[in-house]
Amino acid sequence: MIDVLVPVLGRPVYDMLRTLEDATTTPFQAYLICSPRDSQTRGCQNSGYTTWVVPWEPGRADFAKKINWAFARTKGEWVFQGADDIRFSSGWDVEALRAAERYGASVIGTNDLHNPSVKRRIHSTHTLFRRSYIEEQGGTFDGEGAVFSETYDHQFVDNELIELAKSRGQWAFAERSVVEHLHPVWGLAEWDPTYEKAFRETAGDTALFASRLRLLKR
Repeated sequence: MIDVLVPVLGRPVYDMLRTLEDATTTPFQAYLICSPRDSQTRGCQNSGYTTWVVPWEPGRADFAKKINWAFARTKGEWVFQGADDIRFSSGWDVEALRAAERYGASVIGTNDLHNPSVKRRIHSTHTLFRRSYIEEQGGTFDGEGAVFSETYDHQFVDNELIELAKSRGQWAFAERSVVEHLHPVWGLAEWDPTYEKAFRETAGDTALFASRLRLLKR
């Protein structure tokens, strides 16, 4: 079973869910994690998938908090960190699980087709991970959040998860597991308030990651 965790903030989820349904053969459950008074909450509730509304406003670290909050409330053996701006391709789940078995890894990167670091097979913007790995070892350098660190405003939470997994020999990249990121940086979406929020602290998040990376090297 794969639990697909999808933080939602002001964007519809129908297209993403349609590709998830069409492309996935492994049993899965999607969880849509909304903010209070979000314009998309009703649409999420009408989707047929579990919809939760978190008890905080969408401020700093909202994405990381939503993933950590939902992780604590789900039970699937595998967890996928999703988003509302992705497109699943057929076999994404099979290829990711195949890589996990082949390499004995618990953190599996998927191919978003566009990010330069992803194309070099050293990063993942949307990642599959084994629940027991997070429960037993944690996904952050210092325990600031179960899966993602809640110290960042938004960016670099995925970098921390992945760099830590690499240091433990628990990272693998599944090139054929394609989950395309339909992001405006690649010209695949329009800029909106949610993207602007995500990029508002780029300099601060970059500096914070460089600082926290020292924790890994101790």
